[in-house]
Amino acid sequence: MENYIGIMSGTSLDGIDAVLVETDGERVRLLDRTTAPFASGLRDRLLALAAGGAVTARQWGELDTALGRAYADITRQLLASSGRRAADIRAIGCHGQTVWHQPGGELPFSLQLGDGNRLAAETGITTVTDFRRKDMVLGGQGAPLVPAFHQCVLAHPERLRIVVNIGGIANISVLAPGRPVQGHDVGPGNMLMDLWCRRHTGAPFDRDAALARRGTVLPDLLARLLSEPWLALPAPKSTGRELFNDAWLDARLSGDEAVADVQATLAEFTAAAIAREAQGWPAGELLICGGGGHNPLLLERLTALLPGWRVNTTNAAGVDMDAMEAMAFAWLAHQTLHRLPGNLPEVTGARRAAVLGAVHFPD
Repeated sequence: MENYIGIMSGTSLDGIDAVLVETDGERVRLLDRTTAPFASGLRDRLLALAAGGAVTARQWGELDTALGRAYADITRQLLASSGRRAADIRAIGCHGQTVWHQPGGELPFSLQLGDGNRLAAETGITTVTDFRRKDMVLGGQGAPLVPAFHQCVLAHPERLRIVVNIGGIANISVLAPGRPVQGHDVGPGNMLMDLWCRRHTGAPFDRDAALARRGTVLPDLLARLLSEPWLALPAPKSTGRELFNDAWLDARLSGDEAVADVQATLAEFTAAAIAREAQGWPAGELLICGGGGHNPLLLERLTALLPGWRVNTTNAAGVDMDAMEAMAFAWLAHQTLHRLPGNLPEVTGARRAAVLGAVHFPD
């Protein structure tokens, strides 16, 4: 068993998660975890960039450097809290911050910022980054990558489990006994709810769904949201802020909706899109991870929309829902250094399984 650190800052841009795990590739044990908010102003600059805002080469480079420093800072914080030294860690797996994900078209690519060279040099730990682009070179979506990890830690020999990661974007992993893993992005998770809440209350998210609970779901608006053509595309598929952003939402609003009603409808949109995917399978377990696991309204609505299913968070299955994605990238770093595949072609659509990532040495 070797020690790895995993670092994740996702589409929600709500902060940076870091975990320390022990793994041999087949077993994964969480040893410690920490989280930190983005430095003042950095989050706003990243949001503007991810929404397609203009940026100079200088600003681009500064963001890359600032993220590398932030990832190094949280690594040192995790080492201190866990009592480990850099020499105790085989490698860091760092997802980086996605600023543009374009899996289709003539020139597909996915771009994550966060200088891996700086992270390796400042921490003294070998660092693996850039996990998505090899899969895309091989014709895949480059996402989602977590289904392979979900299979490792949550597959059950007898029961169907669907794992739903609800971050900014929601994605699913279908773990059916005796069948290949299936998985793809579903659509917005917390992203639109956070956007609307921040716009009208200044809060970064709707804590305990308090705003949504004051509203009523608007059927016509819900129908417009669910009619988005991307939702009907077959897998493999992935998405992000490039599609589901302020402009996308505003184009579907009439302008006279009450704030709380829109929030309630956005929560129902996320739940309904997820439930649609599960309804094609026999009733089993639906296990939620990511920030959406803290939204009680989402859990209630998924339970109501999926009668016969056991809806819970991954905590009930023994995996910390808040640590899941960072753990996945620690595990992916293990796969890379041991020259083992990190992708599932049946999930991403790549032509073959491949070793993923770019390795940065500290010396």
